[in-house]
Amino acid sequence: MSEKKPNVIVFFTDQQRHDTTGAHGNPMGLTPNFDRLARAGTHVYNSFACQPLCAPARASLQTGRWATQTGVFRNEIPLPEDIETLPKVFGRNGYATAYIGKWHLAGVEPVPERLRGGWQEWLAANNLEFISDAYDATLFDEEGQEKKLPGYRVDAMADAAIRYIDRHRDDPFLLFVSFLEPHHQNHTDDYPPPEGYRQAMDATLWTPPDLVALEGTSAWHLGGYYGMVKRLDEAFGRMMDALRSLGLTENTIVMFTSDHACHFKTRNAEYKRSCHESAVRVPTMITGPGFMAGGQVRALFSTPDIAPTLIDAAGLEVPPAMEGRSLMPVVRDARAPWRDDVFFQISETETGRALRTHRWKYGVTAEYDHDAPAATSYREAYLYDLEADPYEMVNLAGMAAFAEVAADLRVRLLRWIARIEDGQVPEIVPAPERASRQYRAIPRMLKDEYQRYSRLGMSPGD
Repeated sequence: MSEKKPNVIVFFTDQQRHDTTGAHGNPMGLTPNFDRLARAGTHVYNSFACQPLCAPARASLQTGRWATQTGVFRNEIPLPEDIETLPKVFGRNGYATAYIGKWHLAGVEPVPERLRGGWQEWLAANNLEFISDAYDATLFDEEGQEKKLPGYRVDAMADAAIRYIDRHRDDPFLLFVSFLEPHHQNHTDDYPPPEGYRQAMDATLWTPPDLVALEGTSAWHLGGYYGMVKRLDEAFGRMMDALRSLGLTENTIVMFTSDHACHFKTRNAEYKRSCHESAVRVPTMITGPGFMAGGQVRALFSTPDIAPTLIDAAGLEVPPAMEGRSLMPVVRDARAPWRDDVFFQISETETGRALRTHRWKYGVTAEYDHDAPAATSYREAYLYDLEADPYEMVNLAGMAAFAEVAADLRVRLLRWIARIEDGQVPEIVPAPERASRQYRAIPRMLKDEYQRYSRLGMSPGD
């Protein structure tokens, strides 16, 4: 690594499924830049949102802590002003820091300086989806003045990021570019891509098996959603080209990731707010010093790990308040110790908790209380065998054949809850017992169905 401090950029999308990328098997060629750089750098194959909801996930990313630890357990709760954050750490260590795009951690518009989490330069909006549109990229500057940027919103924000990079080419900087895409545009309940992109996507549309089987809204939304993903990847490529032209590629760490994914109203009446893979699994890759030729890392990576990883990669000290872990030891040596499971929380629309191992997904739910971050009693809601059923189509909870698996995962989930939620140990009521004889036919049924759904030949395990 160069003696000069490395620059750090986070290219952050909103509500992007992992399987929109070629690196995760999408056959449509939407993300050639992501795919190429994931191969050249480090592809974090198993990357998850710790909370499938905008504000909680963003609070966790900024602080390296789980949602209930930050206090931002649902939307419209401001990030505490005195909490340790990613930009505060970099700022103390001589970095220029800047935030561009969607914030969603203040509850007011425009965002006052005290609610910006320690970011120095600012061109952002708290709720970008409410004050802007696809061809109306409106944000606020540091003085709270409204600024309209020219172009399709993705391009307008990418241009602003490139201008910032150019201005700071001689300074170490931390830049966070937070796009709204491919999130839906709230007032139209649509996914508006650039002109002409929807038709191009619809002509070669591939639909993931879970969306085919469970229906939802993907039949009329997926073309626009994919068009947004394609334009994001093009903007990502332009930003990387700008770094190359300025001679900054070898000294700039770039992370591409998303706050959560999207299940298109298949698991509930929302687009996320569920701990299923379709709402929590996101695309993540990192390139730059320390990450080149890192390969495909299979460690179970979560949102709170992002800040510690970037801080550590820059050679800075990770604050002890950050609960997440730096991935750097695993990037350097795949045999380095790492967790065997990862924890999820949801505390809006549903109060739920879940645990994922490399093979199993186990989830519990409770009666929802808008004002309560957690519950004292949960009931088992689902158990999935991800090796046989990667799209979580067959719920094994309550089947006697899997009672031992469920019991082990229950203990592990309670251990996570006790550690993250101030020592609280809630009750988990096991699912009612039901016949498990049908499971003998499940693997073949799934294989046949996935082959029928995947008309372009993608393997469901990709």
